[in-house]
Amino acid sequence: MENIKSYLALVVFLLFGITNLANAQEMTHKVPMLKLNNGIEMPQFGLGTFTASVEDCKAACLVALKNGYRHIDTAHAYRNETGVGAAVKESGIPREEIWITSKLWPSEYGEGTTLEAIDKMLARLQTTYIDLLYVHQPVGDFVGAWKDMEKAVAAGKVRTLGISNFDDSDEVFHAIVDNMKVKPAVMQIECHPYAQRNDVREKVKPYGIAIECWYPLGHGDKGLLSDPVIAKIAEAHNKSIVQIILRWHIQEGLSVIPGATNPDYIKENINIFDFQLSNAEMAAMRSLNKNKRFFNMTLEQKQGFVNFKMND
Repeated sequence: MENIKSYLALVVFLLFGITNLANAQEMTHKVPMLKLNNGIEMPQFGLGTFTASVEDCKAACLVALKNGYRHIDTAHAYRNETGVGAAVKESGIPREEIWITSKLWPSEYGEGTTLEAIDKMLARLQTTYIDLLYVHQPVGDFVGAWKDMEKAVAAGKVRTLGISNFDDSDEVFHAIVDNMKVKPAVMQIECHPYAQRNDVREKVKPYGIAIECWYPLGHGDKGLLSDPVIAKIAEAHNKSIVQIILRWHIQEGLSVIPGATNPDYIKENINIFDFQLSNAEMAAMRSLNKNKRFFNMTLEQKQGFVNFKMND
């Protein structure tokens, strides 16, 4: 009798595991891909890990990967790349099915210096290649860094290059876009319904550069997350305000990487591919633009990042 109970328990366990895997795969298939200007496809939706500790980052990534996420965004400055690498290994999902993004800090910029930094990054992430590598801030020797990043692409250590926060000035933007052999495929900036960044989005169009959004939920701004216009749309679709905002990002053609460590929020955030906003609802969302940003450090203030060293 005990053997029969054990057998039945094993069957239930296996069936439950298969069902969960199928659900995760189904959700993964619903996440659209963005074809980048280098021909590579990137999952449009992913998990941001800014502010998460190594332990929380690992746990969040494992929850995300089990629930269909296949895109994880980290950075050396976040100090949690080891958590991402550990989660990817532990998930059992083939490495080639997961898109890993990371970012180099200004103190790692410069020919020779950046190649060494990339090798250390690969070790922290426990991987042989990075899908998307950004220069994190437009200060210091980012041109020298880019030249080393191009060498890393040629060596197969990096697949795609991007510029993060290069919306500070036209000068820093064109220093990379106009002069480098490998063109940036993605630009990461603050973007949300209250700061839709239409000027930047228009500026990158001729280069085929995709926009990826940090602070996609307005840094948790209470006004945005209780906006009556969004609340009305949310009620019509039986979704949360957060889900409507994330769906707006997707339909705008933006890549979006909401950060979360709470398992419920992680699951809720990806549950946005079973409905669509109408043209009228999209117009209502676009009308909310106030050019209101929540991170307003100037380029001059960022110069200090060059002297702020990151531990390996």
